[in-house]
Amino acid sequence: MNKSEFIDAIAAKTEMSKAAAGRALEAVLETITEAVAKGDSVSVIGFGSFESRKRAARTGKNPQTGAAIKIAATTVPAFKPGKAFKDKVAAANTKKGGKKK
Repeated sequence: MNKSEFIDAIAAKTEMSKAAAGRALEAVLETITEAVAKGDSVSVIGFGSFESRKRAARTGKNPQTGAAIKIAATTVPAFKPGKAFKDKVAAANTKKGGKKK
């Protein structure tokens, strides 16, 4: 599902116009992004949590040459799904006979 299909689904489920659904989605995504960028965690019970995680500096390899390279420390966004979300995905995959490849 891409963003435009997501907006269409929101509009259909809420009986909102597509324009209003698009603005609502943009507002939600922007709010989550701003909170995580500030270092806050955003938890939606039953869905999951968005947070930032720090990655330590490490040594990696250049895949073309095999030479060692230094990878700087950084902060990355992370998502941890909630129990209800995980259970629903697992149940849907069980009904279909396993994971899609």
